[in-house]
Formats: sequence, C-alpha cells, structure tokens
Amino acid sequence: METFPKIISVDDHTVEPPHVWRDRLPSRYHDTGPRIVRAPLKEMTFLGGKFAPVMGAKGDEGPIGDWWVYEDLHRPLTRLDTAVGYDRDEIRLEVITYEQMRPGSHSVPDRLADMDVNHVQSALCFPTFPRFCGQTFTEAGDRELGLLCVRAYNDWMVEEWCGPEAHGRLIPLTLIPLWDPELAAAEVRRNAARGVRAVAFSEIPPHLGLPSVHTDHWDPFFRACDETGTVIAMHIGSSSRMPSTSADAPPAVGSTITFANCCFSMVDWLMSGKFERFPNLRIMYAEGQIGWIPYILERADVVWEENRGWGGVADKVLRPPSELFAGHVFGCFFDDAFGLRNLDAIGVGNVLYETDYPHSDSTWPKSREVGEAQMGHLAPDVVERIVRGNAIDLLGLTPEGLWRP
Repeated sequence: METFPKIISVDDHTVEPPHVWRDRLPSRYHDTGPRIVRAPLKEMTFLGGKFAPVMGAKGDEGPIGDWWVYEDLHRPLTRLDTAVGYDRDEIRLEVITYEQMRPGSHSVPDRLADMDVNHVQSALCFPTFPRFCGQTFTEAGDRELGLLCVRAYNDWMVEEWCGPEAHGRLIPLTLIPLWDPELAAAEVRRNAARGVRAVAFSEIPPHLGLPSVHTDHWDPFFRACDETGTVIAMHIGSSSRMPSTSADAPPAVGSTITFANCCFSMVDWLMSGKFERFPNLRIMYAEGQIGWIPYILERADVVWEENRGWGGVADKVLRPPSELFAGHVFGCFFDDAFGLRNLDAIGVGNVLYETDYPHSDSTWPKSREVGEAQMGHLAPDVVERIVRGNAIDLLGLTPEGLWRP
C-alpha cells in the first residue's frame, strides 16, 4: 500500500502504576486496598485455562516480582502482562518487577512513544490488575471498598491515563460494580457525563456467578448504556474462564481457541432480545478475531428461521440474528487474514482493528506491516474504515481520531 491509515487500536492494555489506589482510597483502606508488595514467587502454574500463583514470604527462595495485594488476593505482575520488546521464544510465564517491563506499559509518555513506533494514533486500553471487566473487585468481600476501587480506577483512567498528558490519544474504558446493576448504571452515567463512551463487561456473566443476559437483571445497566451511547466492550477472558479442553491441557490449547468465549457470548446476545429492547445498544468483542463470525451468523439465522417456535426466542427476537449483528455487534482483530478474505460475510462496518500492546500476542511494533500484508486486497476506503473510521464512529472520537471529554 502507498499509504496505510494511522491505526486506532480498540484493544490495548495498561499495567496500572502502584499509586492508582494508594492515592485515591481513604486512609482506612491502605492496608486492605490494592497495593504493590515486592516478594518471591513460591510456585505458579497455568493449566487448563487456570492461572494459579503462590506468593512466598520475605526471605524465601524464588524469583522476585511485584505483587498486587488486595484483601486475601496475591496477584503477581508477569511477563505475559507486558511482553513487547522480547523475542517470542524468550517469553515465559514468570514474575517480573516494574523495572523489568517496557515503560510504555504503565507510563503515558512512553506509551505514546511506543504508539508512534507502531503507526498507532489512538488506543483504548483494558485493565490488568482489575482483570478485563473488574471482576477482581466483584470477587472481594468488602463491597464498600470494592465500589471505591472501581470508582478510583475510573477516575485514574479518565483524569490521568487519558488526561492532558495523553493529548487525546488514549481513549477511556471504565469499569462497573458488577454486583449491582443499579450502581453499574449510575457509574456509566457518571462517566458518560465526562465523555466516556466505553465500559467493560463480562462476555459470559454466569461464569462469574452472575445472572445471564437472558434475564432482566442487567436492564438498568443496559438502559444506561443505551441512553448514553456507551459501547459495552467484552474482552476474551472477561468471564475469568478461558476456553480449554481438559485440566491438563497446555496453555497453547486455550490460546488457539480463545475466540470460543466470544462465539458463545455473541450467540447469547443475538438470542436474548436485548437489541430489540435497547435499540441503541452496541457491543464489541476485543481480541476475539473475526474469521469465525460468518458461519455463526449463518447458523443463527437458520435456527431462528427453522426452530424459533420451540427455541424460546419467537416472542423476543423479531429479526434474523444477522440483521441484529449488523446493527449492534463489532468484532475486533489484530491478525486474521482469513476473516479479512471473508469480510463481505461479516460487514465492513462491523470490524475494528487492534494491536494488543503490550501482551505476548501483540503485533507491536509491526502492526502496520501486518495490516498492509493482510489488507492489500481491499479498497483504500475499506481499509480506512477498518483501521480507524469504524472506531471513530463507535467511540465518539473527533474526526481526527482523538478523544475529547
């Protein structure tokens, strides 16, 4: 390609600096709220989609890492949290310190510099310690502290990570208190009032012990998103259960089929009737890729047409699922040549680009080269829409692709 549009990545990640909660929580929570402790690793496994680290005590043998400590939770920073700059074969499941990660993982100026290297203009970032939809705070015991932690994260995200130093190039993505849909709705409205147009949610809430999208439990939250134009962003793993096949399956199995949760979730939404009830609702699937979408839409339409009488959807899903998809759902990819060859079956307007910085799957610093190689057969106006235009429209950015509160 003679020119390749400046990328707007809808799925990057921030590694929260140590001060995020320390500076924003009341002093009475300093010993129980999220804080960084440097400690040795006793053991750590990642099998069958389950991540299980054990923190050692001071003086124990073992590699030293920085750990988030929150109530009874001990969660280390790992090389998989921030792997850019390392050779693929050198990336291991190991604990690290802030000094051992690329500064762009947690520093705004350094992030902007790494975005420049990667031909990226703007980026929407998912969390690390809160996990992809804030389920860390949902699983904690103290609900009052959990709500303060959610609000503190959102304030940091809007005021600091996406603050003046970012020059509009970082796009805010906020969290909700998942345990209370009314509080969640209030948090959506609080952040929408300051220009936020994206909120994280779980791809499969029942995996978190929460009601499904087929109930009316979430309606206050969905209504708030519908009325404020806030897109619901669901990242793979936001159900705290990555797809796998067995308890002893190596991580490579789950990594190959990470799209499966998005697939299950999208069918849930298409058969839920929520898009009929909330016509302005929009959802996006971060890091789910797009090549699987055409068959699911074909199958969903067949089921809706042939089996809706007994399938439990005749009275609430009033249009073919593929039509609902076209108006409400966005797939996100960073490396999916097959999906791009079948773009007509997905829809040019339903696809968003991402770089996944700083994770091990990230295409940094070659996201432009990957895009050029995989999109070379597409017309320039189609490439423009995929790489930035659709994101501008969905996230309410300026015509230049910047976020303005």
